[in-house]
Amino acid sequence: MKTALARLGLALAWLLQWLPLPLQSLLGGLLGRALHRVAARRRRIALTNVALCLPELDERQRAALVREHFVWLGRSLLERALLWYAPRARLERLIQIEGDVKLAERSQRPVMWLVPHFLTVDVAGTAGQLHQTRGMASMYATQSNAVIDAALAKGRGRFGRAEIFARTQGVLPLVRAVKRGSVLFNPCDMDFGLRDSAFVPFFGEPAATLLAPSRLARSLDMIVQPVTGELLPRGCGYRIRFHEPWTDWPSDDAVADVARMNRWIEGEIRRNPAQYLWVHKRFKTRPPGAEPIY
Repeated sequence: MKTALARLGLALAWLLQWLPLPLQSLLGGLLGRALHRVAARRRRIALTNVALCLPELDERQRAALVREHFVWLGRSLLERALLWYAPRARLERLIQIEGDVKLAERSQRPVMWLVPHFLTVDVAGTAGQLHQTRGMASMYATQSNAVIDAALAKGRGRFGRAEIFARTQGVLPLVRAVKRGSVLFNPCDMDFGLRDSAFVPFFGEPAATLLAPSRLARSLDMIVQPVTGELLPRGCGYRIRFHEPWTDWPSDDAVADVARMNRWIEGEIRRNPAQYLWVHKRFKTRPPGAEPIY
């Protein structure tokens, strides 16, 4: 039954992606409003995260921010079909690029794209494949539904320049891909537990943060280029920013590096708070003796 529903959902997504983007955006906003009403658990997670990270907001402001977030979330979910199925020329028109997307092509050293989880994280991966010729390597969390898992992996690598490895495969295939010349696409800010992580502040709250971005960059002598993005209003497409590379990162202190990385992410969130992935349990893993947050 789940397989049939997944196939039906993918077929519907394929049909919807032919609609004009303003209409898709409208439908996505309606989907987001519906999710805000029915997805009570995710709504509570988002409200908890916003209260922890943006304590200067009062209760009414937090509720308004979370409602807006769900509208953008609905859009990002519905418009994922564009990234998976739309013609290349259409995507090139819709995705605006700012900054040096071709840095990796010129670099004699391997490059890591450091990509926090704004709702455009998949758009950033597509943009990188569209606008530079090097391969791209990344990891993803395997989905419980095999049909969705296969569609996700195929969609993210559809232009033939991406190697997508399941997190269960470990880091070795990723390292090999980088050594072959691929850019490392690194979504850097999710809670994957204590393994290879440290508790460092995120908006002042201890957050289990992977040390791999710093350690990989140091061991492979990588240039680290942060990448962020935003969904544009009224179906006007997307803007992906390839920032200036960090010239003094990593250091020989991985914990200090990821603490600095978190501070940078905090600044980017404050610039565009409604489009950060608030529905993720960023503080799921707690220090010893600390009370659960969710």
